[in-house]
Amino acid sequence: MKTGWMLFTGLAIFYAIISVIYWLVGGEAVGITAIGLSGGLAAIIGFYLWFTNKRLGNVLPEDNTSGEISDSAGELGFYSPHSWWPLPVAFSMVLAGLGLLIGWWLTLIAVGSLLISVLGFVLEYEKPSKTAH
Repeated sequence: MKTGWMLFTGLAIFYAIISVIYWLVGGEAVGITAIGLSGGLAAIIGFYLWFTNKRLGNVLPEDNTSGEISDSAGELGFYSPHSWWPLPVAFSMVLAGLGLLIGWWLTLIAVGSLLISVLGFVLEYEKPSKTAH
């Protein structure tokens, strides 16, 4: 992971230089925007990898040259065995896209539906706290 953040930071710098050169040469606006956004995306990923690497203490199993595969074994997290919430999220996004074509009223309905379905998706396994009476 040490090389990951350096790679993406280098890509961000490269894209920034190339977008300036492309702009000075007289490139089109779409190309300048695409190269600039690519640089921004690489910078975001590079910052995330740097921040994660710093927070984990710069010691990761994949950075150890004499490490074994079993060094990185362990629990990876909780993954939902089944969930119906991706369907309303996807349906709401489709309605939001159609709303841009059909009318603003459908977009407003879709954004409201999207907020509710994203909240349901995120908070699916949250248990309400029991208060003592």
